[in-house]
Amino acid sequence: MSIAKPTVKPADPRFSCGPTAKHPGWSPANLDWSLMGRSHRSKEARARIRDLTARIRRVLGVPDDYHIGMTAGSDTGAMEMALWSLLGARPVDLFGWEAFGLDWVVDTMEQLKPAGARAFTPEYGVLPDFSKADPKRDCVFTWNGTAAGVRVPNGDWISDAREGLTICDATSAVFVMDIPWRKIDVLTFSWQKALGSEPGHGTIIMSPRAIQRLETHTPSWPIPKLYRLANKGRVNMEFFDTEVINTPSLMCVEDAIDALKWAESIGGRPAMAARTKKSFEVLENWVARTPWIDFLARDPATRSQTSVCFVYSDPDYLGLNTARRADFAARVYALLESERVALDANAYKDAPPGLRIWCGATVEASNVEALLPWIEWAYATVKAEVFAPA
Repeated sequence: MSIAKPTVKPADPRFSCGPTAKHPGWSPANLDWSLMGRSHRSKEARARIRDLTARIRRVLGVPDDYHIGMTAGSDTGAMEMALWSLLGARPVDLFGWEAFGLDWVVDTMEQLKPAGARAFTPEYGVLPDFSKADPKRDCVFTWNGTAAGVRVPNGDWISDAREGLTICDATSAVFVMDIPWRKIDVLTFSWQKALGSEPGHGTIIMSPRAIQRLETHTPSWPIPKLYRLANKGRVNMEFFDTEVINTPSLMCVEDAIDALKWAESIGGRPAMAARTKKSFEVLENWVARTPWIDFLARDPATRSQTSVCFVYSDPDYLGLNTARRADFAARVYALLESERVALDANAYKDAPPGLRIWCGATVEASNVEALLPWIEWAYATVKAEVFAPA
């Protein structure tokens, strides 16, 4: 049965899981444009890059002995840098349960092909069995599966006495989820996720153990210049200060600094986490009272509070074949998009059909609340059409 069309729209309909919405109050006027057209090697530009790195360290609480570098290619570039530069010294365990984690499985096992690699890849909606992680081996995993809405609840499974390195893609987790730094040797993220900053650049954070690996291990495969952190055992430590391997956009640097200033102004990472939780709880309460929708993540303890993924659980919908389910979900999203109430909120292309709502810190909970009646209207409208009497 159809329901009345809502009248109040979200003030900001951008719920994309990346690039994500800009922080409240964002304006181009807030950015320092004085370095546009300047060399990234100038002393002024180096000072800005150093400022960016220092703000990342403060907001995230990165230990003083960990090293922070800026990469090209967003989180993908940062993760590829870690994989190409560090793997091969030991066998590796790879944990991937959605699109992006599976990318690291494929790249490692089909491109680099280190000896003794093992992959643990369950279906969408559940985590792999981390108890199978061998502390004698390297470990590659994502903290939050953006395309599946499934997160690692904690780092308790990571051994404090591990001999291998832990390499973590945390791009949709960092800034809002607790990261146990001493259990992580390499962590990567992109600026366009939790910060809502401009895309194209990423960050790689490396522990002293990871630096030691660079100094003592030369991979058997050739390393492209874009990922090369060491040459004959000599680590380019300037990369972790103000140097970059590829020319960065200083406009993107300024935008990331602006986002970090906003983060600091509201109270840093704890405040960002609280904003995220508030938006997620709006959705959690809605799902509890709405019988035809559910989280893709089956276990409440593993549900992402940033990239929140939904599937339809209505028995009528579930009675449709695979193609008709996909068409049904596409029509629901098309209505939301046409009304400009939810932009870029469709499920990831490889995930089960449904919706995906970003609830990171730059999203206002009031916008999430305003969206829900529109989802109910769109779903009821499509269902009435699909199941109308012949």
